[in-house]
Amino acid sequence: MTHKHKGHVPKSVLDLVVCASLIENTTNQAALCRTCEVLGVNRLILPAPDVSWEFRKISASAQRWQPLEYCPPEQLDQWLAQQNGYVRVALTVGGSVQTLTDYMFPAKTLLILGRELTGIPADIAAMCDVTLTIPQYGRVESLNVQTAGAIAIYEYNRQWRSSN
Repeated sequence: MTHKHKGHVPKSVLDLVVCASLIENTTNQAALCRTCEVLGVNRLILPAPDVSWEFRKISASAQRWQPLEYCPPEQLDQWLAQQNGYVRVALTVGGSVQTLTDYMFPAKTLLILGRELTGIPADIAAMCDVTLTIPQYGRVESLNVQTAGAIAIYEYNRQWRSSN
């Protein structure tokens, strides 16, 4: 199924924000930072600044160019409530949700990623407008959160940037 948004949308209107406030692992945070920078994400939300050598090495200096903001997990509900004008999209594993391949991303999307082992807490998921899952065909229960985020970011770009 091919998704195309009709009409010309200036790239300046595109506004993808990736919220990784729940991601705890430095390796996943850094790899996601690198992915966000490479794929042109407007803002990446992390739980706290990380100036460690491991973060800098894995992000490959992307943190120097990728706009970063910080929101501790315990303040995520308050932060989400302040993000007006965005469609809040939760990326989860399975359940009665829409598949990524059938979803048309709005230009102003806030993509929320969950914790490595437990996903998105129910109270945060309830604040979301849409819940998406990536179709999976193997035996392993889920993708790594950074990999799942990269797939969703790529799909947003495929829909919007390829049509401009």
